[in-house]
Amino acid sequence: MKTFARHLVVASLPLAFGIAAGFAFTLVQGSCIQLVGPLFAAKCHGRQLEYQLLFQSAGTVLGTLLAALVGTWLELRLRPAVPQPKSQHGVNP
Repeated sequence: MKTFARHLVVASLPLAFGIAAGFAFTLVQGSCIQLVGPLFAAKCHGRQLEYQLLFQSAGTVLGTLLAALVGTWLELRLRPAVPQPKSQHGVNP
């Protein structure tokens, strides 16, 4: 169960980073009416959605890279050590 939870957390990192980047963009960026006024708000909204999509994509890519690094680190850390065969010095076959 612990392994399943670990894999679930690592697999959900890209989704979490993508959603967080989208929310961060909407918090930083104001509404279109505040930015350009009511006359150009319709054109601004389409451009704002494009930028939000780019931010979400960048967040997802960052989350994917982080998940790959964490997954690799966990696999290397948890891999059992393979015992090396003992060499017999001085014994001729």
